Amino acid sequence: MMTTADFRRIALSLEEVEEYSHAGLPAFRVEGRKFASLASQAGGYGNLMLTLEQQASFVEEAPGIFLPIPGGWGKMGHTHIRLAVASEDVLTGALRTAWKLRSDKNSKRSRKQAHMAGRSGEIDKKRGKRRL
Repeated sequence: MMTTADFRRIALSLEEVEEYSHAGLPAFRVEGRKFASLASQAGGYGNLMLTLEQQASFVEEAPGIFLPIPGGWGKMGHTHIRLAVASEDVLTGALRTAWKLRSDKNSKRSRKQAHMAGRSGEIDKKRGKRRL
């Protein structure tokens, strides 16, 4: 049986994670981007930001532990984890999955921004103008 304290402890054990307040409730981000929250803690849930494929896999494997968040958020991959029935291994794996997804997206975004920043200073030798 996991608790919100366990969720927080495990989330904060992941590399470069910080806790912050999102709408007055605890949330967790890596490099400034959210990957999990305790926005539904009153209902006994933690929330994970997953892909639709990851969400479907988690729900299929453990329907008693995972369920899509109702409404539009769930249709984007946001997923509840029932803390009272999750084991530490399951919670750790789920948080790590959401963290890795966000970390990978952050890395891709950083590489793209660096590429675009490098291009903005290049001179088009043929025209003598800066490329945009």
